Amino acid sequence: MPLFRNGRFEDDDWQIPAGDAPLPASGKVAVPKARFLAEREALRGRNAPVGVLLTAGDTLDDIVPDLPRLGLVVISFPKYADGRPYSLARLLRDRHGYVGELRASGDVLRDQVALMLRAGFDALDVTHAGTVAALREKRIVAVRHHYQPASAEASETRPDPRPWRRVSAALS
Repeated sequence: MPLFRNGRFEDDDWQIPAGDAPLPASGKVAVPKARFLAEREALRGRNAPVGVLLTAGDTLDDIVPDLPRLGLVVISFPKYADGRPYSLARLLRDRHGYVGELRASGDVLRDQVALMLRAGFDALDVTHAGTVAALREKRIVAVRHHYQPASAEASETRPDPRPWRRVSAALS
């Protein structure tokens, strides 16, 4: 699947083993939350970065202490109309201060890209052919003037004295 990160498509350097498959001996690896919790101590002992896969209904409470050590959190979008992954992203970035890569996976559609980036996602695992084409051809135009701050607030400017008005950078 194409991975959109840093304004372009890149190769994915993370390994995500299927089901209960053995973990690779080396390299970056991401596992579902249940497996992470079951194998937490072994995963902490790895010499490579570790990531966690979350689904829309997951909570963060039992992984909060591990967030500073996680290099990747992947949040699955099960369907277009499910907004819970946005909430998880904002909680991770704003409440818990997660600074690692935050990736959206699953039903990533072109209408959602700008919102995903504002919610704190910095990588998109895109499967929808139309969205891939729109990103490659730089056809996704985002609304740049906002009143609500983004999780990536450092990417916004405040062009006038009104503290609620923000201007975000264009999609690259």
